[in-house]
Amino acid sequence: MKIIDVKAYLLPKTLSVALYRWRAGLPGSDPFDQSAVLCIVTDDGVTGYSEIRRGQIALDLVARRLKQLLLGEDPLLKELLWKKVWEVDRIEEFPIYMLGAVDIALWDITAKVAKLPLYQLFGGFRTSIPAYASTVTFSTVDEFLSVADQCLALGYPAIKLHAWGDTHRDAALAKALRRHVGDEVPLMYDGSAGFDFQDALYLGQALEDAGFLWYEEPMREFSISSYQRLRSQLKIPLLVAETSDGCHYNTADFIHFCAGDIVRTSTALKGGFTGALRIAHLADAYQLRAEVHGGGLPNIHVACAIPNTTYYESLVTTNPVVREPLVDEKGMVNVPQTPGTGVQWDLDTLDKMSVATV
Repeated sequence: MKIIDVKAYLLPKTLSVALYRWRAGLPGSDPFDQSAVLCIVTDDGVTGYSEIRRGQIALDLVARRLKQLLLGEDPLLKELLWKKVWEVDRIEEFPIYMLGAVDIALWDITAKVAKLPLYQLFGGFRTSIPAYASTVTFSTVDEFLSVADQCLALGYPAIKLHAWGDTHRDAALAKALRRHVGDEVPLMYDGSAGFDFQDALYLGQALEDAGFLWYEEPMREFSISSYQRLRSQLKIPLLVAETSDGCHYNTADFIHFCAGDIVRTSTALKGGFTGALRIAHLADAYQLRAEVHGGGLPNIHVACAIPNTTYYESLVTTNPVVREPLVDEKGMVNVPQTPGTGVQWDLDTLDKMSVATV
């Protein structure tokens, strides 16, 4: 089997996406964002697909670097091609979301050839997993409490806050939410790297007092020693290595230097399926959990393939709350049983709807 074509399609601007915001200092949703679809075509008639954020950048990198790297290669030699992409990264400094784009499409091909859903090809651990409601940043404490009520009524068993990036205000919200939902509902907090050490410590102590399940990315992940110091002064589990570059190489240092209690893995930010699984297996060797970051079908396959993750992350962007279509009324996500990732595209449809093509 050989790769005979590599295409990338820029999709129309997503004007219908609901607007939402993150903490102070971070841009919120972009109604004019354009994603892209990468298609790797083989001489056996099997095509693999991968969806990529920030499509204009993706089209440039596919045209200049990735297409020539892939043409004529065997798509089943994923380790070889994963290494080749990382070699080009040394020169190109790919955006982190591009490092796994090729790998996702190659695994889609492999699973289609094997006639298996990906989670089974990876070994398979479960067919469904509970989803937590991962909020965007709402305006007031009262609005957050209303959103929480709606999420629980819709079947979500747990809730994660993305709040304002203000230590005292966020701490007050965490305590108010705990009082509101009671002691039995698992609550988590994501700092989105908004704090320095002193503020991260203050907020972490408040989250401890409120009985939160984990404390995620309070500081930028450049300094492992800062996380090591923070972990030594907190009891709440720190969830680390979400956006840090270097995939499992970097995660290994977080683990080795005792700079976190749980690690992040994902297909989008950790080198596709190959990188996501390497991180999950690395964490498992240390008896640590590797929580899967972000939604979508590829991440469902990872979450259902590994034993050491707890939830699927389901983003809640609106009030009134609309439950993600992939999540059922019991708050569960079921992994697709079709061969491949379950992402449904075809080249004719992409040709018709795209606004630019490589």
